[in-house]
Amino acid sequence: MKTFKTVLFIAFLFLSANTISAQYYNNGYGGGYGNGYGRSNQMSQMQASQPTAPKPVPVEETAGKIVAYYKKELNLDALQEVVVKNIYIKSLKKEEVLMKKEISDDDKKQEFKVLSEMTEMEIKEILNKDQKEKFKNLIDERNSKMEARKR
Repeated sequence: MKTFKTVLFIAFLFLSANTISAQYYNNGYGGGYGNGYGRSNQMSQMQASQPTAPKPVPVEETAGKIVAYYKKELNLDALQEVVVKNIYIKSLKKEEVLMKKEISDDDKKQEFKVLSEMTEMEIKEILNKDQKEKFKNLIDERNSKMEARKR
């Protein structure tokens, strides 16, 4: 029984020493880094300090928010919601491609304007008379706000 306890005690000491040594990489000198915690801690600090770029918002999510606004303002039915969302998904994807194009700012501005007008025309095709009038007012209101920001 005494030898079993002795072996168990020696195994415990051996395993404890190995764990302590692993924590203080290279006998507490940190492998030349001087902080005593080893490379893994230094690497995790470096990774934590690097800013990560925000993830881009998926076009489906953006389109969903736009449709939710128009649903409330224009009282869209379920079919109109689906069609408007698909129109905006297509438009937003084209905007992403346009943003990456290497053309002059004036050309981009003109292409954005055309894309916006095309999107508005597609949406007007599925709206009834009252909805078209409300939609026109919303677009005019948006445009006037954008003009006010430019000044």
